[in-house]
Amino acid sequence: MIRILLVIGMLAATAGAVVAYGDPARISAAGNLVSTMLREAAAGPPRSVQIPRTQSGDFTLHAKINGVKTPMIIDTGATSVVLTYETAKAAGLPLELLKYDVDVETAGGRARAARLTLDKLAVGKLVERSVPALVVPRGQMKANLLGMSFLNRLESWEVRADRLMLHGYP
Repeated sequence: MIRILLVIGMLAATAGAVVAYGDPARISAAGNLVSTMLREAAAGPPRSVQIPRTQSGDFTLHAKINGVKTPMIIDTGATSVVLTYETAKAAGLPLELLKYDVDVETAGGRARAARLTLDKLAVGKLVERSVPALVVPRGQMKANLLGMSFLNRLESWEVRADRLMLHGYP
């Protein structure tokens, strides 16, 4: 509703400019200004998240997997999002259907993981759907990893001082 009112207001402003200026160059400039304002309003606020570095040097955050809040560590060395068995169970993922047939290297050594797709993974304002992920068997890992299968979907990410900035597409 707000966007409709905004569009109506912008159209009224353009019509007012046509009547007030009468000069084709000024009318064109007013139209360009209105178009720019409409594009910016439609894009909405930037989708960015800042994550401070912890004292241990990691970037940790709370994400929502299928609506369930869970702690994660950002790991740019992880090809995929990797979940502990316990987190996957809490998120209601179909653990009984999984086949643990993917070899992975974890901080604790080698393990077998199962592939699945997360319906929804949200980090603050950044929400991605159908995110490929892995689940490791019970007790194989202590932390969930936010890996490249999520990070590659972002417009960009960068580290500045002690903050990791995640930028989503508008």
